Amino acid sequence: MEKIIKLENILWKRDGEEILKDISWEVNRGENWAILGLNGSGKTSLLNIITGYNYPTAGSATVLGTEFGKASLPEMRKKIGFVSNALGRFQQTMNRETVENIILSGKFASFGIYQEITPEDAERAASILKDLRLEYISEKRYAVLSQGEQRRVLLGRALMNEPELLILDEPCAGLDVLAREDVLSMTESVARDTLPLLYVTHHIEEITDAISHVLLIRDGEIISQGPKQEVLTTENLSTVYKIPVRMHWEAERPWMSVERPNKESR
Repeated sequence: MEKIIKLENILWKRDGEEILKDISWEVNRGENWAILGLNGSGKTSLLNIITGYNYPTAGSATVLGTEFGKASLPEMRKKIGFVSNALGRFQQTMNRETVENIILSGKFASFGIYQEITPEDAERAASILKDLRLEYISEKRYAVLSQGEQRRVLLGRALMNEPELLILDEPCAGLDVLAREDVLSMTESVARDTLPLLYVTHHIEEITDAISHVLLIRDGEIISQGPKQEVLTTENLSTVYKIPVRMHWEAERPWMSVERPNKESR
């Protein structure tokens, strides 16, 4: 079975503090993973290892066949599509661009078009606009779009370069219910198109049917990993979220509620 990601005994320190501790994890082709944990649990640090922006303090990492320390990490990054709120630092530049140009810019990992666009590039962008239901706003500037539309545009940009791995880092953060479900619908369609997906969140209700596996992380350590039906238990989620919770399945999606103490028992 082809391995998309293989991390072995990863340790990562920042300013002498252990942020990631003994992380061992494999992602195989055909698996789509959700990564769950509280803010500050190590999710972003783990993504930075996977994308090669942080180098492990100890342990070994191989992503998309690239073994860290033995091959070019910048070349590896070109194979990864990435959507994150961290892209907000390019907001001013994106606000001046049309939807079509932002999607095209994904071919060059830039914001703005600084190289020649081929007919093949234009054709692929048009296909993405159609698949993500963005044709009606293709000539609009990014600045006038709703948050939900902006997330779908960034998803289209991530797909432009035909990545071998797609990482979505809290793509529904800040969205209302309608916009969230729209983004999740688009994400599910992409995940079913044989493209390996890592979906990072702390909201378990965003785990759609297309997600097959879950990694739970707390304070830089893996609490549980594997098929989602085995990992998403009341006990595991209570451990990860540091508060008693109850989870259940509805319409093939997991849902969670916080357990409140019985007033009579106080």
